[in-house]
Amino acid sequence: MPGISETRQMPYSAEQMFELVADVARYAEFLPWVVGTRVRSDSETEMTADLLVGFNALRETFTSRVEKERPSEIRVHYLDGPMRDLDNLWKFRDTPDGCEVDFAVRFTFRNAVFEALAGQYFERAFRKMVAAFETRANELYGSNNSSATTAAR
Repeated sequence: MPGISETRQMPYSAEQMFELVADVARYAEFLPWVVGTRVRSDSETEMTADLLVGFNALRETFTSRVEKERPSEIRVHYLDGPMRDLDNLWKFRDTPDGCEVDFAVRFTFRNAVFEALAGQYFERAFRKMVAAFETRANELYGSNNSSATTAAR
């Protein structure tokens, strides 16, 4: 399964970054292409949610199960939608300067030809979404610089 990952040093605590990522209900406020969300169920350790993703006239709903281990990890498992598979893993680790955030996405499209075509744009979209989380953290917790390293798998 193709994937991409990124590590960022953020000037915020692991708890703050965990809260931001776990707040799926507010994704439409800051994530590109997310036009709506619906949290079906939510507890301290697990959530089921729908994301309505749109670009121009195209709209697709992605349903996922989110496993939460506060404040260190969030695992997102794809349940239903237009892809064959889409899993995300967020890891948060406090450091002397804030926290390190590792984010990885693995994906498989239902159509191999579409996967080959869309895969070209997936990395650009991934980077744009990571930047949106960073911008949101700056808005919520105050602005500071961060460094990033990216690795495509």
